[in-house]
Amino acid sequence: MKMTAADTLVTLMASALEDGAVVATGVASPLAILAIAVAQATHAPRLRYLACVGALDPDLATLHRSSEDLRFLDGRSGDVAIPDLFDHARRGRIDTIFFGAAQVDGEGRTNMSAIGTLAKPRAKLPGVAGAATLRRWIKRPILVVPKHTPRTLVSAVDVISTADPERRVVLLTDLATFELGEGGAVLTSRHPWVSYDQIAENTGFSYAIADDSVTELPAPSVVDAINSIDKHGLRHGLIG
Repeated sequence: MKMTAADTLVTLMASALEDGAVVATGVASPLAILAIAVAQATHAPRLRYLACVGALDPDLATLHRSSEDLRFLDGRSGDVAIPDLFDHARRGRIDTIFFGAAQVDGEGRTNMSAIGTLAKPRAKLPGVAGAATLRRWIKRPILVVPKHTPRTLVSAVDVISTADPERRVVLLTDLATFELGEGGAVLTSRHPWVSYDQIAENTGFSYAIADDSVTELPAPSVVDAINSIDKHGLRHGLIG
């Protein structure tokens, strides 16, 4: 069975979710939804999911292109309004949210606002939505960059959209796993198909190397679950 970068990244995301934990997703989160569905189908059947489309524990048998697809309302056990999601987060009831970004730096700051400056942007980005506050309230936020390049992993973000200086955070990419935060970045694992030189060439921030740790490839049963849920292979167009 062929293992792909997409399968590996989705597996890392899924494995970060513990059975019985509460996880939520925001807009533009198809990879996160896939990871949640895989976790529920494998090691975390009691995982609770709050979907931004307004559903509690919807049916995740099939991945759809948009995280706002109304089919993600199907099979839900209850309704969750956006204010409810923020209220649960503020009260410490949500364990994990996966946060994306256009830029991430070694201190764990992210940019989803603009390339350049806010006053004179070279490019406007989709915006921070609720991430600026949610990231600080979530028990274990995880950063995900599916296309690891020097443009996405930078020495310093152009605009600070989110930051959490009081704790370190995990960053998952299609090439490696890092720990970021005050004191700088640490490379904790490289994926089997990439060398340390390739990671260095594609990373704009400096980092230490924890050890010669190689990411474990997904088990065939996990890849089977991924393929069953992502029947049309949408993940491959989002990663790498």
